[in-house]
Amino acid sequence: MKYGFVNEENMSLLTDLYELTMAQVYFDEGMHHLATFDFFARRSKHRTYLVSAGLEQLLAYLESVRFTREDIDYLNRTGRFSSDFLDYLKTFRFTGDVYAVDEGEILFENEPFVQIEAPLIEAQIIETFLINTMQISILVATKALRCYSVAQETGLVDFGLRRAHGTDAGMKAARSAYIGGFIGTSNVLAGKLFDIPVFGTMAHSYILAHETEEKAFEHFARRYPDNCILLVDTYDTVEGVKRAVETIRRSGMKRFKGVRLDSGDILALSKATRRILDEAGFRDAMIFVSGGLNEYTIKRLLDKGAPIDAWGVGTKLVVSADEPYLDCAYKLVEYDGRPVMKFSPGKLTLPAKKQVFRTYRDGKISKDTIALHDERVDGRPLLRQYMSEGKTVLPLPSLETIRERAIENLRQIPDSLKAIETDERFTPTVSERLAHLVETMKKSSH
Repeated sequence: MKYGFVNEENMSLLTDLYELTMAQVYFDEGMHHLATFDFFARRSKHRTYLVSAGLEQLLAYLESVRFTREDIDYLNRTGRFSSDFLDYLKTFRFTGDVYAVDEGEILFENEPFVQIEAPLIEAQIIETFLINTMQISILVATKALRCYSVAQETGLVDFGLRRAHGTDAGMKAARSAYIGGFIGTSNVLAGKLFDIPVFGTMAHSYILAHETEEKAFEHFARRYPDNCILLVDTYDTVEGVKRAVETIRRSGMKRFKGVRLDSGDILALSKATRRILDEAGFRDAMIFVSGGLNEYTIKRLLDKGAPIDAWGVGTKLVVSADEPYLDCAYKLVEYDGRPVMKFSPGKLTLPAKKQVFRTYRDGKISKDTIALHDERVDGRPLLRQYMSEGKTVLPLPSLETIRERAIENLRQIPDSLKAIETDERFTPTVSERLAHLVETMKKSSH
């Protein structure tokens, strides 16, 4: 049966056809020299910063990508490729170097997240997977950190798996949300594979399956006395809160973990709920809110004094609803020692192998400089060599470490750039040598 799932056996063909047809021509013409590609994002409409994520998955792909016999047989049947080229693919390995910013690092427009240096065919073939993996990871990590930036110490949980654009996206989203400051996910597989805390309450179907709301609450409280969060808005929310309190009292439980609100006027209902819980003596019981949330609604509710303790953020997180794609690119910047650049209006690229240097003032990012890789510019270099000759050479940090790095980097962003509805942008500068190279290449192109 062919279900369409991507795995280590078939991921080599998770690519666009033109990557392979270009590779065929490179092979025919003996174009095997070293190539350098940059992966970067151009200016975003609704994002003042972007959070690096997805590197670990990319490195795992680069170390293990292979063309199986079945892959070769399929490509042969297309009639597009020579037998010599297919023989080359039989032994294909990625043998290049990877330079990248750390996951959890914050970047701005035109700064490379990843720089690939490899024989041209290898660097070309991996393009589709690289963009596919990095874009969704960066989008969700950035959306998550924006939520974190306005959450005021309340907890955030990824509830987005069921609305993600496919199973793979749901997994990457859970990991990226955790990088962006979320405390956990509803995604059990992500919890297992990435060691992310898992959270869950109950669905409205659970309530409706019982004859009464009270019975539903009673059965759940009996089974999960230490983790009892009751969904109270299936019928009448205020009455649901009261029934929840009565159920816990009858059960004899000394601690009530809390309730979840999923609909209605959340501001008014959260205040009414807090009052009922406090009057019943459950001052430590939490109010957990879900349903169509994003950073804008979280900020609005907290600014208006909503007594909410935690949020289940789903659809608008995992599809990055207000910025559902990055204007990102993977562009050749150097081939066989020759810097190259694209001159297309609005899509000009910076040539040559590069480094990004960052300086700070009073603990805040003050300046980024995109420079040639062998320049010495003031500041902290952001790109590090993660892979050499196809093997990872840096120890990969834990997901918890990456999360802490992202939160620390958020603190270093100028306050004006943290505002979720600001028009202000941070534009990196270009070093004198790189700027001179650009001008020289522009003149020589005419």
